[in-house]
Formats: sequence, C-alpha cells, structure tokens
Amino acid sequence: MANLSVRKLDDEVVTELRIRAAQHGISMEEEVRRIIVQAVSAPARLGDLALATFGGDLGIEPGPEKKAAHEPMDF
Repeated sequence: MANLSVRKLDDEVVTELRIRAAQHGISMEEEVRRIIVQAVSAPARLGDLALATFGGDLGIEPGPEKKAAHEPMDF
C-alpha cells in the first residue's frame, strides 16, 4: 500500500477532521482514509447512485410506477 502526506492544511480543517473522527469512534487517519476512498469511488451505475442518494432509508422504493390499464378510444 502507498503512503500519502498532506502538507499545509489549515488548523480549522485538522480540528474538524479530529472532531469528525471522534464522532465516528475512529482515528483521524482512518477518517481521512475513508473520506478519500469515498471521494474517488464512483458507483458502478447511475442507478446505484440514485439508490444511494434517494433509496432505502428515505422510504422510496425504486421501480416503474404502476399505472392502471386504460380503455382504448372509440372512433
């Protein structure tokens, strides 16, 4: 695995990272690692992105909308 050093981060950014890591119960290094992985990982399909954004926890069930059949027109 590779190593990465990030220089010249603002003190406020480091403080926010430390707080965020503490809220997740992980080290600041692990928090940064997760942020980077999430930032560069794209979903395989657009539908996966839609499910991640709108589905599941929000109570939205993906799928075609069910419509009632209609009667043909009389001419």
